[in-house]
Formats: sequence, structure tokens, C-alpha cells
Amino acid sequence: MGVKGRCGQGSTGAVKSRRVASSQATHSLPGAPDGDYVVIHFATSFEQKADATETVTPMKDPDGHWRVSGYYIR
Repeated sequence: MGVKGRCGQGSTGAVKSRRVASSQATHSLPGAPDGDYVVIHFATSFEQKADATETVTPMKDPDGHWRVSGYYIR
């Protein structure tokens, strides 16, 4: 799975670098219905925020397709 381009662009500016820091499959998340999830943390450097962590959480929908259900920058 690749997260590229304009994701998160705004006050952080464009992505300068990004690498996967960790990923973990889970069946439950706080405040979300049970299902198949993967929580992926990226160590990311933006033009305006040199040291950031992006969290992308895809969920497998009933039709079998994976869709992003959460995206956060910290």
C-alpha cells in the first residue's frame, strides 16, 4: 500500500520523505465496529513539519475491498 502525493498537504506542506515505522493487524479499535483493520504508522517529514507521524488505518469492507477509515498526523 502506498500513501503518496498530496495526502496531508496543507499547513504541513508537501511530503519530503516517508517510511513505514510500524504496522499491525487488529480486529477491534476503540470507538469503531469490530472488523479487519491494519494500523500503519509512517515516520514522515513535511516541508513545514520535519518530524511527524502519520497514522493510516484501512478497514476491509464487507465487499472484500480495503478502504481507508482513518488518517491522522501527529
